[in-house]
Amino acid sequence: MQLDLRDRMEVTAIATQGRYGSSDWVSGYLLLFSDTGLAWKQYRQEDGVGRFVGNVNADSVIHHKLSHSIRSRFLRFVPLDWNPSGWVGLRVEVYGCAYKSDVADFDGRSSLLYRFNQKSMSTVKDVISLRFKSRQAEGVLLHGEGQRGDYITLELHRGRLALYLNLDDTRLRFSSGRVAVTLGSLLDDQHWHSVLIERFNKQVNLTVDTHKQHFRTKGEGDSLEVDYELSFGGIPLPGKPGTFLRKNFHGCIENLYYNGINIIDLAKRRKPQIYSVGNVTFSCSHPQLVSTTFLSSSSSFLSLPATPSASGGFAVRFQFRTWNPDGLLLFTQLALEPQRLELQISNSRLRLTHHKSAQQKEEVSTGHRVNDGLWHSVSLSSQGLQVTMTLDNEPSSTIELGDNMEAGDSLYFGGCPSLNILGCENPTLAFQGCMRLISINSQPMDLIRVHQGRLGTYKELQFDTCGIHD
Repeated sequence: MQLDLRDRMEVTAIATQGRYGSSDWVSGYLLLFSDTGLAWKQYRQEDGVGRFVGNVNADSVIHHKLSHSIRSRFLRFVPLDWNPSGWVGLRVEVYGCAYKSDVADFDGRSSLLYRFNQKSMSTVKDVISLRFKSRQAEGVLLHGEGQRGDYITLELHRGRLALYLNLDDTRLRFSSGRVAVTLGSLLDDQHWHSVLIERFNKQVNLTVDTHKQHFRTKGEGDSLEVDYELSFGGIPLPGKPGTFLRKNFHGCIENLYYNGINIIDLAKRRKPQIYSVGNVTFSCSHPQLVSTTFLSSSSSFLSLPATPSASGGFAVRFQFRTWNPDGLLLFTQLALEPQRLELQISNSRLRLTHHKSAQQKEEVSTGHRVNDGLWHSVSLSSQGLQVTMTLDNEPSSTIELGDNMEAGDSLYFGGCPSLNILGCENPTLAFQGCMRLISINSQPMDLIRVHQGRLGTYKELQFDTCGIHD
C-alpha cells in the first residue's frame, strides 16, 4: 500500500487495522518513505529493527509512535506476514503535521557565503543545525576560519560526516595533523540526514540523525573567532572566483540555521549578508537513480538478456556497493562454449576470471577494499581478442583471448539460479549489496520494468531502494 500525502509532511505515528468484517489482516510489515515516489528508504527504529508488529484480528487498532519522525511525501507499507486463514487486509492511519522547509540546491561548483557585519565574529556558544541530501560521498557543508588559527569545517568524507574544530591553536592550523570527529555512515544515499552542532566553550555535541557524540576541542581558548564570513557548500579561494580549496558539496541543504539565523531564507530574499557563488537554486532536484538490493548471500540473482552489439563483442557497466568481502557480481556463458566469464569480489578485491575450459583459466584482479560501503563503478568490454576490466578511475586490466568473444543469451548479476544453468555457479557466495546504472552494450537496463516482470528474471531482490546499512 502506497500513500501520497500531497506534500512533504512530518509523520510522528502510524496505526493499522485489518479489513472490516473479514478474516484479513497483516501481522507484520515494513515502512518505507520517499520524497518522489522513487528511491525508497526503509524506516528503522532506534534499535535498528525495521519490522513493525501488526494486527492479530481485523478490528483492533495497533498504534506505533515513531522514535524519530519521518519528513516525506510518500509512504509505503509492505506486508511481511498475514492471517494464514485469510488474505492481506490493511487499513492505515497516519499522524503528523505540515513541514516547513527552506531548501537550497548545490551543483558541486557553488556555495553560499554568510558575511558578518564586522571583520570577525567571536562566539563562546554556537548552535548550527541543518539537514542535507547528498549525491556524492565527499563535499564541504560548512567552513569558517580566523587569522589566529581558529577554524570550523563540516564535510562529508567517504560517506561519513567529519567535523574539524580548533580554538586558538596555531600549531594545528599549519600542521597536517588536523583531527576530525566523525559520525554517521552511508550518508551519500540521497536521503535526508539531520545534523546538529552544539558548542559551549570547549564542550561540543555533534548529532547526526539519531547518533550523538560529545568531545572537547583542541586549543587554548574558549571562543571561536571566524573572520569575515562562513561558507556553506564549499570553500572558495579568495581572489579566484569559481575556484575552491576542497571538493564542493553536491546535493541539497534545508533548514540551515547558524545561531538562530535562517541562512537559506536570507539567501532566498537576496539579503546583502548573503553572497552566492555559482549556481545555487531554491528547490531540490531529484535524479532518477533506481537501485536494487540483493538480499541473500545464497540465492539472490538478476538475469538480463544480452542485447546484441552492433560492433560485435560486448560491454557491461554498473555500479555496486557492499560490505561483504566476497560475492559474485556477474556471470556470462560465452558464445564459444564451454568458455565463460566470472566477475566477483574476492578477499575485498575485484577479480575477473576467463574460464577457457574445465582445466584452463586466466584471471586478473584490481582494487582494494571494494567492500567499503561506497559506490564503485565497474565496466567490462571486449574488443578483438581482449576483454578489459575497469574499476572506478584505476588503470584498466586486460585478459587476452584466443578468439573473438561474444556473450551468451543472458547475463547473471549478483548470483546464479538454484538450477545449474549453463555452468553458472556461485564461486563462494552470491552478492549481497546494491547495484544501479546497469547497462548492456550501451543500453540502460530499466530496473522498474524488471520489477514489473517485463524484463529479465530475478529472485530475492528489493527494488527502488538500497537497503544496506552499517
